[in-house]
Amino acid sequence: MRSATPKVLHTLAGRSMLGHALATARGLDPGRVLVVVRHERDQVAAHVAEVDPHALLADQDDIPGTGRAVQVAMTALDAAAQAAAAADTTVGSATHAQVQGAVVVIAGDVPLLDAGTLQELLEAHHADGNAVTVLTTQVADPTGYGRILREPGTGDVLGIVEEKDADDAQRAITEINSSIYVFDATVLRSALGRLGRDNAQGEVYLTDVLAIARADGGHVRALQTDDPVLVEGVNDRVQLSVLRAEMNRRILEGWMREGVTVVDPASTWVDVDVELERDVTILPGTQLHGATVVREGATVGPDTTLTDVEVGERASVVRTHGSLAVIGPDARVGPFAYLRPGTVLGESGRIGTFVETKNAQIGTGSKIPHLSYVGDATIGEYTNIGAASVTVNYDGVNKHHTTIGSHARTGADNMFVAPVTIGDGAYTGAGSVIRRDVPSGALGVSAGAQRNIEGWVLRARAGTPAAAAVARPSVDDELSPQARAERGRATAAAADVPPTPPPALPDSGSTAKDSAR
Repeated sequence: MRSATPKVLHTLAGRSMLGHALATARGLDPGRVLVVVRHERDQVAAHVAEVDPHALLADQDDIPGTGRAVQVAMTALDAAAQAAAAADTTVGSATHAQVQGAVVVIAGDVPLLDAGTLQELLEAHHADGNAVTVLTTQVADPTGYGRILREPGTGDVLGIVEEKDADDAQRAITEINSSIYVFDATVLRSALGRLGRDNAQGEVYLTDVLAIARADGGHVRALQTDDPVLVEGVNDRVQLSVLRAEMNRRILEGWMREGVTVVDPASTWVDVDVELERDVTILPGTQLHGATVVREGATVGPDTTLTDVEVGERASVVRTHGSLAVIGPDARVGPFAYLRPGTVLGESGRIGTFVETKNAQIGTGSKIPHLSYVGDATIGEYTNIGAASVTVNYDGVNKHHTTIGSHARTGADNMFVAPVTIGDGAYTGAGSVIRRDVPSGALGVSAGAQRNIEGWVLRARAGTPAAAAVARPSVDDELSPQARAERGRATAAAADVPPTPPPALPDSGSTAKDSAR
């Protein structure tokens, strides 16, 4: 993989390859699950503890090969069986307790293997009374895989030959070993004790168990799958990308058959743990990750990425990035919204264009339409937050909370300096910096009275395009006589001609427009 990350920890569809293997194993409802670790042992062990805390671990030593991996696995499983027997006071001596029954062995780099296929393999093993049952498939190019050697007539498996040990005739065989097996525990334990390293790679081959079991009189048979991708392994990032795309295709196909509309599967990515309900519509460029849930009738996309987000019935989420958030039924989000963790938008609520929210509880019917940041806040029902508003929640050391009640109306360009509370039904004026609580039903205003300095542009910015625009005739007949006089003086000064006298003020019986006429 050419990576600092161990191969089995590379991800597809929201899980590591090892995570997929563990989920598949758990699908059999096994007595125990054990993971053999070696390369980058600590990273892999930590990941196992995170995704499957009940799985056992066994450390492979420096002796290479899959056979050695299963040797240490069986030793650990038998030790676990002895410990369990010792803890059970209803049984006698636990000294000789060992794992009994079927032992299933799968690889950690075969991510598309599913529990259904594994269950079929296990059922075939029991039905035929086999010592060993191996999952195989046919491929056009078997290069790199072990070849299945069958007995003419019966079709029973004689053994498996690795490519480096195969002759030309054996290399021509297109039925390959998937490295997925079911063993009888007693047969496996006996054969493992007789494995050697006399092969081209100097490894302990697990595949040699099949020939030993057959020589001991056991039945060794194969179950062949007609879906080669199920057993395809990953050895580089090219193969990983191919299987990632194939897994996504299968996930989307499954959801479409359940009643979900995916407008453009080629640009849509959905993780394996995502839940979609019927009549959901997924528009192009959408990625749904983690434990995201989209309820019936909702529309997501285009160009939306949601991670661990719940989208309510009939909601619409457009060009939005969100994580660890809840969007209520009939709510609307976006375009260009950013929902950070802790955002909860109530039923029929609205988070609009260029709005960022974090740790915000937004009540039923409330709206934050545009250009705002709402963090560490609680907003009641049917409240409207004016454009370009900010909850100023951080003082450089601590985060503080803003509370805005129900049916409130806050003005545009408001700064709410937390901690602060705006009561139910309260209003705030545009451009206000709200530093103190606004009681219910009150109007909070912090801006001073506006003052216009007329003629300032012509005096202070003479020679600029702005001044030229003021000086030329325009449709500003509503200017006061004083302002028109000021403009005339500035124009005359610029032309070096005597200024025009100011117009006479109208008498008490006429209007300004009459005087202008």
